[in-house]
Amino acid sequence: MSANFDAGIRTPDDAYERKRLAAVHPDSWNNPAPGGPYQLVVVGGGAAGLVAAREAAALGARVALIERHLLGGTCFNTGCVPSKALIRTASLYGEMRHATRYGAQMPDEIKVDFAAVMTRMRRIRSHLTSTTSVRLLAASGVDVFFGNTRFDGSDRLSVNGQPLQFDKALIATGARPHIPDIPGLKQAGFLTNASVFDLTELPPRLLVIGGGPLGCELAQAFQRLGSRVIIVQDLPLFLEHEERDAAQTLSDAFARDGIEVRLNTQAVAVRVEQGVKLVDLVSDDYHSTVSVDAILTGVGRRPNVQGLTLEAAGVDYGETAGIAVDDQLRSSNPRIYAAGDVCLEARYTNIAEESARIAVRNALLGGSERLSKLVIPWCTYTDPEIAHVGLYVREANARGIPVKTFTVPMHQIDRAITDSEEDGFVKIHVRDGSDTILGATIVSRDADDMINEITLAMVAGVGMRMLARVIHAYPTKTEAIREAAIAYNRTRLTPRVIARLRRWLGR
Repeated sequence: MSANFDAGIRTPDDAYERKRLAAVHPDSWNNPAPGGPYQLVVVGGGAAGLVAAREAAALGARVALIERHLLGGTCFNTGCVPSKALIRTASLYGEMRHATRYGAQMPDEIKVDFAAVMTRMRRIRSHLTSTTSVRLLAASGVDVFFGNTRFDGSDRLSVNGQPLQFDKALIATGARPHIPDIPGLKQAGFLTNASVFDLTELPPRLLVIGGGPLGCELAQAFQRLGSRVIIVQDLPLFLEHEERDAAQTLSDAFARDGIEVRLNTQAVAVRVEQGVKLVDLVSDDYHSTVSVDAILTGVGRRPNVQGLTLEAAGVDYGETAGIAVDDQLRSSNPRIYAAGDVCLEARYTNIAEESARIAVRNALLGGSERLSKLVIPWCTYTDPEIAHVGLYVREANARGIPVKTFTVPMHQIDRAITDSEEDGFVKIHVRDGSDTILGATIVSRDADDMINEITLAMVAGVGMRMLARVIHAYPTKTEAIREAAIAYNRTRLTPRVIARLRRWLGR
């Protein structure tokens, strides 16, 4: 008999959760009286909305922020913060299970106190969300409203029926989990990122549907915490936007962790028998049924545009693509801008925050900053991590840019060898005929930190020649970056150059 892991899940009522909720949506909060026409109204209090409101208030603008549910949005409440806390614990258990490769002996059975794991996560989340406190935001000069927003015209909206007028508005309502249309799924019950962090009991058997960043991160985390995980992806590899060798490295790591990987496979039906979820899986080669205790869906996200009556404001949008914006993040209504997941395809917190800064400066200061000029890295926090910045080869090819790629396997790097963390590589793409860095992918433990050196180089206009001169502490994994740059320098040794050197040395 299976525990029902997803029906009626409620956030545990402990001191950490009470502290968090008191910070991000206190029961005692009363919406202020509108302070006249606002120079900027921000709709949405997630990562992008919070940055926008703070930036605008710091500029001296009269600002209002409207949030429907919890300040902090997905990142702080059900995304980056809780997932990374969980992944850190899972990584520790993963290392303990492979301790013999370091010469350490561990008990045959390592017990996971899942309730304690989740309590730690809630403690960390509570601590970090306190920085998004509604009272701190109000103290900075922002009028904070909780409620549902409806646009009533090109320069006005209402919150729970209360009218607000604005000179400019910024929509930053984020995105929500997309629920796949699988017969029986809703009746059987399922988890999303919005509910999985409310678990207090570890599902013995977990099916993860979707091989994007969220699905991959949580599949590996739950496997290491003791669940038997099956991950289903309807494509040949995970992380469809990443380079194939990066995705293949991750597939190999999943197999070593004991995750049952089903690629080119779809979940087509779900039913419940005696408390157990039975999921029908179909591929070109087989049709099988798996028994699980919980199902986690991670098949992407959809922008939150419903209920805003954007038509009344003359704002163009799509149910899947979100709000249509130009490169300056301006919508079809020149008074209204958008930022973050509600309008961008790349849904990462750092991109959301930077887009908000651009939108605020353009809206309030008459700027003309462009989103396309940003150089922003991102990372999928699996083991090994997969980090990227800039262009992929396919994108450069599509733009007609000639590319030369320099790759250094991590198994050639001393620190990776000493740490027994030899999976992965550093791959840097350069405009052929120059040393200009177009982009890079790093697959490795600590790739999230390593990618920042390349990001800095790209922002500063530093090419491969200069990177080859950067001396790193020894031994560090970032030496792989310098080795790639040294490999580039070797390509400059053409036969003519070598002949000149030989003549010089032989004088």
